[in-house]
Amino acid sequence: MTTLNLGILAHVDAGKTSLTERLLYAAGVIEAVGSVDDGSTQTDSLALERRRGITIKSAVVSFRLGDATVNLIDTPGHPDFIAEVERVLCVLDGAVLVVSAVEGVQAQTRILMRTLRRLRIPTLVFVNKVDRRGARYDGLLRALAERLTPAIVPMGRVRGLGTRHAAVTPYGPADEDFRAALADLLTRRDDDLLAAYVEDETAVTHARLGGALAAQVRQGLAHPVFFGSAITGTGVDALTAGIRDLLPRAGGDPDGPVSGTVFKIERGAAGERIAYARLFNGTVRVRDALRYGDKRESKVTALSVFDRGRAVPRGRAGPGDIARLWGLVGVRIGDSLGEPPSGDATGHFAPPTLETVVVPRRRSDRGALHAALTELAEQDPLIGLRQDDLRQEISVSLYGEVQKEVIQATLAGEFGLDVEFRDTTTICVERPAGTGEAVAVGQKDGNPFLATIGLRVDPAPAGSGTRFGLEVELGCLPYAFFAAVEETVRATLRRGLSGRQVVDCTVTMTRAGYFPPASTAGDFRGLTPSVLTAALRRAGTVVCEPLQRFHLEVPEDTYGGLAPVLARLGAVPRTTDVHGTVRTVEGEIPAARVHELERRLPGLTHGEGLLECAFERYAPMRG
Repeated sequence: MTTLNLGILAHVDAGKTSLTERLLYAAGVIEAVGSVDDGSTQTDSLALERRRGITIKSAVVSFRLGDATVNLIDTPGHPDFIAEVERVLCVLDGAVLVVSAVEGVQAQTRILMRTLRRLRIPTLVFVNKVDRRGARYDGLLRALAERLTPAIVPMGRVRGLGTRHAAVTPYGPADEDFRAALADLLTRRDDDLLAAYVEDETAVTHARLGGALAAQVRQGLAHPVFFGSAITGTGVDALTAGIRDLLPRAGGDPDGPVSGTVFKIERGAAGERIAYARLFNGTVRVRDALRYGDKRESKVTALSVFDRGRAVPRGRAGPGDIARLWGLVGVRIGDSLGEPPSGDATGHFAPPTLETVVVPRRRSDRGALHAALTELAEQDPLIGLRQDDLRQEISVSLYGEVQKEVIQATLAGEFGLDVEFRDTTTICVERPAGTGEAVAVGQKDGNPFLATIGLRVDPAPAGSGTRFGLEVELGCLPYAFFAAVEETVRATLRRGLSGRQVVDCTVTMTRAGYFPPASTAGDFRGLTPSVLTAALRRAGTVVCEPLQRFHLEVPEDTYGGLAPVLARLGAVPRTTDVHGTVRTVEGEIPAARVHELERRLPGLTHGEGLLECAFERYAPMRG
């Protein structure tokens, strides 16, 4: 039995959860197709998911497909929960990208496909809702080719498009137009196939084209497009056949060293942590001592794997399995199990650029709120916590306003905390403007700590993050004291001079001393913030705001009224082009002004404007 870990991805409301239900029903895992509107789906288990009709947390179910067990991972489509998609990508063997036949290619669709292509994740496209009024075929195929990837080929035709009687017929060997389109796509990247086709196209059989298609799909070079309806089931059989025949199976050596990645953490009934991990290599057994994260090690106390729609207890898990593991104390999302897997598992999407202050309605709940938010941040690493000790406030980072409702409902339901939120603000950062240095000598000039520390701050290239280095001998201090300084430097940089995070800088320790045996790591933790703050003040900092990359499509006759608005909002067009009656503009805009542009766009473009935005970079604030 082989294994395929399959992700279902889409823009919100394209129908990916409905497609998950249909695949489970077709495989015999469930007796009836659940409804997102009724809150009866298998993967949307949270009360808020059922109430809002959206996916918030990734969920895993499984079904049998031929000789394979498919672990199907349903991911959120709402951009506020892109962090859930972020951590799922590193565990996938293949993906199905769902696109609505009515709404077409949307902002999140483009972001997802761009990422899937960059990571070379084998991807099939499923065009859903062919039974809805307004569904498109030819126009949608052109949009897919222009806005997602030119390497597409439709795998069937639709009859009764846009009606409840819509039906899909897969293309076969007798469809010459399909054969020609498939050959044209595949020969662009297969010289042997091209030579054979040029010599005698009739000798290139349908089976050979199918084998070449599977090979290119598995390399992330070609993307078959299936049409259908998750609600009625039409076209889903063809998609299922595509999943079975075109997507790769998981590899790995069950007798090799253990290698895996934790991509989700949930709490059990007793409050215990349960780690969801994809295993790439080796075998994990109950009672094994498993190494994970930063040299931590714990014994696996229980284990389950997914089979026929649910998690079932097992004594072991092997390559390709998604295992639920108990007993891993302090495990965090993103931790590697055993040997770290090859490849970059993070950083596929932009960080959140918004934040809000969370305030308990009862002042006595402040401590409990901090503990609860810390626990939530363990489950979602992109919930960044920032505590302002002066104002006694806690801020959390956000992708959007819907996250507020989710955090509020989670704090109330799981922790019994009633909270409110301040207005959402843009997350700005600071970068060093120059070089600054400071020194504090132990027991001199009012230094109460038994420690001597010298630190220098230097600017680093944009996007490089923060780095801690040494210009002192390693033997001049115990290792624990160095570790205390580095840990405190990184914590202090997260708050900066004015509560903003300091990024793109190098902090170098230039002087060190201690007083044995009286000095402790606490002396170095206590002294570091004041020395680093003095060095930062001497270096000076520049406040930088997040800029969004925007793609704008508007009727050409409306652009004259829109251009001055873009200028007032600080948008800087980089490219502009006109195709017929549509003008396309791409450029940058301050993230803080995106909401106002979204609000004004419909009125300025007669409701026909299309705006897509994604984080681009941080840049010094203007004015």
